[in-house]
Amino acid sequence: MALILAMDVSSSVNADEDRLQRTGLAAALRDPEVQAAFFANGNPVALHAFEWSGRYDQVPLIPDWALIETPGDLAMVADAIAASPRSRTDMPTAMGHAMGYAATLFQNGPDCLFHTIDVSGDGENNDGFSPALAYGAFPFRDVTVNALVVATGDAPPAGLTAYFEHNVLRGPGAFLEVARGFENFQGAMKRKLLRELAVQILGRTMPPRSTDRTLPTTTPLAVVAAATCTAHNTQDCP
Repeated sequence: MALILAMDVSSSVNADEDRLQRTGLAAALRDPEVQAAFFANGNPVALHAFEWSGRYDQVPLIPDWALIETPGDLAMVADAIAASPRSRTDMPTAMGHAMGYAATLFQNGPDCLFHTIDVSGDGENNDGFSPALAYGAFPFRDVTVNALVVATGDAPPAGLTAYFEHNVLRGPGAFLEVARGFENFQGAMKRKLLRELAVQILGRTMPPRSTDRTLPTTTPLAVVAAATCTAHNTQDCP
């Protein structure tokens, strides 16, 4: 499995919330259950992570693709994310551009049959082209996009989750998790990672939930499942 984690750092995310995201993502990766899921299949997962905001503001949180072969590899990625500085604080939410950037990362990463983007956000796209346009313009063949919606304030998250369901989720079995505020980001990320990693263990997509949706697309879609791929260093990942 090749997995990209894409974290929203647009201007709607304040400094405290940004820190909750970074430490929450790192803690989720260190969680014993998540760690066990990473290694349950017997083949390493290829992992990348970046933060995103404006049209041209996508910044890697780790230097390059990391092949997670040992708990030490996973710990190094978690430590790097926890210690990473925020690149910008004043940019809008260009989610379509972030999805296009993620697609290009796959082009320079492990030569896997199946790929997953795990995007988090607390608002709708408000700058540049939409995720749907990105899916038609960038190489999204066999790419699944899952989402973590951060619902802030007192308003129910139904409107924001509906936006993500109809505009962001992509591929068979695509799903979203909801965090009620950034203080619950870690728990939602843990649930999301466990479900994403479980697919490679079971060798099939998880049963659909009410939030699962496949968007119309001009490119063929593939089921996320266990598969063998050859990384740049000739080692295999599922």
